[in-house]
Amino acid sequence: MAPGGSGGGQWRRASTTFGRPVHGHRLEVRDLTRRFGDTTVVDRVSFTVEPGHMTGFIGANGAGKTTTMRMMMGVLRTTSGEVLWDGDAITAQDRVRFGYMPEERGLYPKQGILDQLGYLGQLRGMSRQAALAEAQRLLHHFNLGDRVKDKLETLSLGNQQRVQVAAALLHQPQALVLDEPFSGLDPTAVDSMVDLLREYTARGVPVLFSSHQLDLVDRLCDAMVILHDGRVLASGTAEQLRATQPKRHRLTCSADVGWVRDVPGVSVEDLEGCSAVVTLDDDSVRSDLLRRAVDRGLLEFTDLAPSLSDIYREVTR
Repeated sequence: MAPGGSGGGQWRRASTTFGRPVHGHRLEVRDLTRRFGDTTVVDRVSFTVEPGHMTGFIGANGAGKTTTMRMMMGVLRTTSGEVLWDGDAITAQDRVRFGYMPEERGLYPKQGILDQLGYLGQLRGMSRQAALAEAQRLLHHFNLGDRVKDKLETLSLGNQQRVQVAAALLHQPQALVLDEPFSGLDPTAVDSMVDLLREYTARGVPVLFSSHQLDLVDRLCDAMVILHDGRVLASGTAEQLRATQPKRHRLTCSADVGWVRDVPGVSVEDLEGCSAVVTLDDDSVRSDLLRRAVDRGLLEFTDLAPSLSDIYREVTR
């Protein structure tokens, strides 16, 4: 856990993808702060996105995620703190090589999608031919290959989102900073997006994305950063975050388990009939609890791993 955002890099580890070392770039923010007048909206935020890792940026609306990403991309000036690229202060030239998907979508509604992706690729330094070829590849990947000449405004909101994602990936970026990239996507499009992101992490690209879909973040991400009221409350791998939480257990017997409330050192979170969810003050309580349970027809005693939703609610309450 990283209280106050000062320890956001504590989960740093050697990068691997599918068991192999990954060589790539490291993206880091250190004590990043932004104030608007007397209001501090981002307060000393620190974390690291390791090469080849997907990092989930989690927080309620207004937590400061979008403001942090804007500062990382140079869209918004920082009040204090710094953004580092491979340990050095980031430059405008570094950011040109990033793929950024902002909260506000910025494509042209009345222009054909292939033409404008080609144009955006040229702005990133690609030849028009290379930009059009990569745009077509990405659009086919998102099942939009038969819509390349259509105007953006004729597409559904979900398909417009796919085109926006393609715009961020067009120039083979060396880092990805994506603000709610899965918003509005159906399950098939989510799978397509995940496949693309894994292509990038396999090459060592650091990927940071924000999302309210905690189950998706839990499934995809190597590391997570939980932001609340502009501050980092916790960061780390899923295993590290789970290790900070109380250990919960499910106890099931052949008869009613109401007796468990009277066992010293046991706290009952939920109880219904023959089953209860409990936490133990320490490991020494386990043997006493199990002895009593065996006498009453023990059927199950299972450790329950907290979900990311459980962790989020615990650290932000």
